[in-house]
Amino acid sequence: MASKSQHSAPKTKSPNGKAESQGQWGRAWEVDWFSLASVIFLLLFAPFIVYYFIMACDQYSCSLTTPVVDIATGRANLADIWAKTPPVTAKAVQLYTLWVSLQVLLYSWLPDFCHRFLPGYVGGIQEGAITPAGVVNKYEVNGLQAWLITHFLWFLNAYLLSWFSPTIIFDNWIPLLWCANILGYAVSTFAMIKGYLFPTSVEDCKFTGNFFYNYMMGVEFNPRIGKWFDFKLFFNGRPGIVAWTLINLSFAAKQQELYGHVTNSMILVNVLQAIYVLDFFWNETWYLKTIDICHDHFGWYLGWGDCVWLPYLYTLQGLYLVYHPVQLSTPNAVGILLLGLVGYYIFRMANHQKDLFRRTDGRCLIWGKKPKAIECSYTSANGQKHHSKLLVSGFWGVARHFNYTGDLMGSLAYCLACGGGHLLPYFYIIYMTILLTHRCLRDEHRCANKYGRDWERYTAAVPYRLLPGIF
Repeated sequence: MASKSQHSAPKTKSPNGKAESQGQWGRAWEVDWFSLASVIFLLLFAPFIVYYFIMACDQYSCSLTTPVVDIATGRANLADIWAKTPPVTAKAVQLYTLWVSLQVLLYSWLPDFCHRFLPGYVGGIQEGAITPAGVVNKYEVNGLQAWLITHFLWFLNAYLLSWFSPTIIFDNWIPLLWCANILGYAVSTFAMIKGYLFPTSVEDCKFTGNFFYNYMMGVEFNPRIGKWFDFKLFFNGRPGIVAWTLINLSFAAKQQELYGHVTNSMILVNVLQAIYVLDFFWNETWYLKTIDICHDHFGWYLGWGDCVWLPYLYTLQGLYLVYHPVQLSTPNAVGILLLGLVGYYIFRMANHQKDLFRRTDGRCLIWGKKPKAIECSYTSANGQKHHSKLLVSGFWGVARHFNYTGDLMGSLAYCLACGGGHLLPYFYIIYMTILLTHRCLRDEHRCANKYGRDWERYTAAVPYRLLPGIF
């Protein structure tokens, strides 16, 4: 079944005119009308969605409905709202340029030293997964180091140097949004041009024949400048995710400035999201083998998304708490903390179990027992037959994507910390549910094509995707 879909795959032509075999890797080869409509919708409206959320907090105290009501009833118009929106400023441009330059410097010019003294941490020069063209890229894994240095400098300034106020990010939040958009569009456009004119690896490019799809989803698999600067790893991890915890710290500082104290809900958001961020950087080498690096091409979806969507919408809880400080009761705070920690435990242990199973080829113990697996085979695009195993023990026997379930539990905890006064801080759990469900279905579609009847045996052994007994 898998080999049939690969052999029957159509042919396409690259810009140099050579026919290419279209295997089942990466983004789509051909674009149906629904995919094209979705792409155009996101290209047109995603920037406005981000603006709407940030504007709602700035002008309407985080209410998502009041701007719509005001416009519908004539109490306000779009021109009035836009006139009240802070423009880009020279200060914001300087701050953002300095920020991105610092992260480029830490990524490109400072070899990792954390792996030399942190037990269990894997950093330094590491290999990624083999690409469809047979390329094995090497990476300088130093995200944890960049995060530590950046935050050391932040606290050094806050408590000793006083070069700038810790509220500087919040105070320039909307002007910085315009800077982030400029970078997001610039890097996405450059990646598109690079993919056509001077790709890092011609064989790892995909051309659908549709400009909008190519621009959004990307042409190049691993665009690089020089030997080490990898666009995908840099923009996935830096500058957005390093900034995530700094943004939250700036929001906490603003809450302290405005109200004289930091609420326990703000502390919860800072702590739980910092755990998630640190987990990302601690396991950055493992991340090289995930769907983001091994499947996605680099286009607007990642370039703009990592510059704008991630830092501006993933931090809505902290922003909301600046405008609406929430002091949770002790039982509620403890319950939310436990939900977040249990979710993180499931997320991390599920990923650890799969990684352990793969590294040892099943010669390990999961939950104190020898793991069970479904033996399967598949045929790669070059016609070679391969054998693999699908784990059905531990969390992977509970549901096929139980790591996503843990991720969603943590996401819900961030939102619950904000109370029930407004819908805005709950955008994150709504978005993550849609994103991870779509990723789950996309991954399973690819696996069904790859493994055929063996995948049917696996889904019979583990019948649920995310929630046992429900879905």
